[in-house]
Amino acid sequence: MPELPEVETVRRGLLSAMEGQVIKAADIRRPDLRWPFPENMAKRLTGAKVTHLRRRSKYILADLSTGETLIIHLGMSGRMLISGDETAKFYQPHTAIQKHDHVVLDMQNGARITFNDARRFGAMDMAQTAELEAHWLLAKLGPEPLGNDFNEPYLVDRLKGRNTPIKTALLDQQIVAGLGNIYVCEVLHRAGISPKRKAGQIAKERISTLVPIIRVVLSEAIEAGGSSLRDHRQTNGELGYFQHSFCVYDQEDQPCVTSGCEGKISRIVQSGRSTFYCAQCQR
Repeated sequence: MPELPEVETVRRGLLSAMEGQVIKAADIRRPDLRWPFPENMAKRLTGAKVTHLRRRSKYILADLSTGETLIIHLGMSGRMLISGDETAKFYQPHTAIQKHDHVVLDMQNGARITFNDARRFGAMDMAQTAELEAHWLLAKLGPEPLGNDFNEPYLVDRLKGRNTPIKTALLDQQIVAGLGNIYVCEVLHRAGISPKRKAGQIAKERISTLVPIIRVVLSEAIEAGGSSLRDHRQTNGELGYFQHSFCVYDQEDQPCVTSGCEGKISRIVQSGRSTFYCAQCQR
């Protein structure tokens, strides 16, 4: 599933085609994805101007001139592809609608935004912008890891006394929004912290080091266009490149890259997810 860097990459790619532009026509080509589309979705979108395109956790939020916000979740395989945008760095002409093109937004500026999702685990919903924070998808999310509300005292306080492994704690979207399996593995390796350590038993000084490392890892991944393992594509169809910088994720049995470490990367399963780490230098 795309994590924060992949979603942020997609959002940035959509800016020139969507923000400040009017949706000339909305073509909703099926009744649902992961769950049913909202009632009269095509009619509510058509003619609306996208006043602001932002991100919350792993959701893209398109604020509309009608006072509503379109909530977009990419799911496992969802892609937002742009064609016909003459202001884009990489121009793509319109092509014929494909089997898995489920939502097509034709913008007044000539651009077309196509939501393609082969597995249909993605989702779209609409809500009043003024009440968005109370929406069931967003209401319980923790602070953004790149925002000011996510800081050392906050993380130390939220992890105090927790009996869950630190990896599981960092994946808890109520503690910090947007982190996923890939980037938590990479963060813990850089911090030298074992993913198996109980969060509440780690010294607060070590917990504090996680905050700047999280920011750096996410920023590097965004700059690289995210990580493309199976399905992630940027809005121009190009792959992300951060997977070439992985130190531990998907590197089982490879030598640890930490200077002076002679260990190898191991894979274990935690809460049904693969965890990659070096047992020698992560303690």
